[in-house]
Amino acid sequence: MQDHLEDLIKIRRTIHKYPEIGYQEHRTSKFICEQLDTLGVPYRSGIAKTGIIAELDRGPGRCIVLRAEMDALPIQEDTDLEFASVNDGYMHACGHDVHTTMLLGAIMQLKDEDFKGKIKFIFQPAEEGVYDDVDKKSGGQRIVEAGELDEVDYALSLHVHSLLEVGKLSYALGNALACTNAFTIEVNGKAGHAGAAPHLAVDAVLVSTSLIQSLYTIVSRDISPTQTGVLSISMINGGEAPNIVADKIVIRGTVRALDMEEYNLILKRMNEIIEGVARSFNTTINFSVDLFYPNLENNTALHQKLEPLAKEVFPNGVAETDPLLGGEDFAFYSKVVPSMYYFLGAKDIHEPCYFLHHPKVVINEDCMPYGVDFLTKAALHLLK
Repeated sequence: MQDHLEDLIKIRRTIHKYPEIGYQEHRTSKFICEQLDTLGVPYRSGIAKTGIIAELDRGPGRCIVLRAEMDALPIQEDTDLEFASVNDGYMHACGHDVHTTMLLGAIMQLKDEDFKGKIKFIFQPAEEGVYDDVDKKSGGQRIVEAGELDEVDYALSLHVHSLLEVGKLSYALGNALACTNAFTIEVNGKAGHAGAAPHLAVDAVLVSTSLIQSLYTIVSRDISPTQTGVLSISMINGGEAPNIVADKIVIRGTVRALDMEEYNLILKRMNEIIEGVARSFNTTINFSVDLFYPNLENNTALHQKLEPLAKEVFPNGVAETDPLLGGEDFAFYSKVVPSMYYFLGAKDIHEPCYFLHHPKVVINEDCMPYGVDFLTKAALHLLK
């Protein structure tokens, strides 16, 4: 790994400097193809629109997937890095630039190794959302539906953790990350004079406040206290002027649950409450789910195969943690093949440190040798 470290740092900083959001990773995809051409590794591009799959095929044997995401976030970077984003309004604030670089590093290590079987390296687009996809599908969902995991025995993915020290690895088993959605509710009212004739209008603001308070009872009164669920309203927009009754309010938010049963119950109750509130105010309310990822399932048996190796690569600590209510479209992989999704310590040496998706987050590049080493050794171990 040390032989390639300088090259990998240059690669990571180039990707970081030119971030692109989901399904728009054209420059990033071209750059990765150029690296693979230099390495002489065969690949297919245009997978799930902008994705790339490289392969090292050594004949009959197991098939292992190593996956990294390529997309950035619609965040304005606020760091003093020399290689900070030059694309206004976009930033690699989730570390996908590091993930992509580590996957290239694993290819550098593995391309000359002697093994039996096949390793598929998936450079996946659009993990952070579905963006302008007309079918509302993420890159991970499209990869799975394209049959790219049909012959696969195991799948692995690493994600940097900006508050976990370099040299450490963490994970949760079973339901490790949440069922996740993003939803939109359009409350329709009827405009009117807010002072002289409010009785002739249907106040979309009043309908919305009643609806929101009712929705917030779902988790506290419909979900068992021993189960986990979240419903958060994060955006409310509407109204034209202080003397006009609003005729439309748009509400957006997210639902999270560690289990599909709880997730489906929350959605069922949302629909029932929306229907009831609309009827009580004699109006219409439209409800749509704009994004959905299932819960990510980490496979215990697979982790047990990898645990001795993980402790070897990460002598400073391999720790099991509680599940997180974050969403991740590697969940689609985990539904069809035994999978493990690990968090890689990448805390910056300076304070204060920020968590992922923050405009000031800085990922410590010292994590990359650990990640490359683990991906390389894990793939070879599982092929045996």
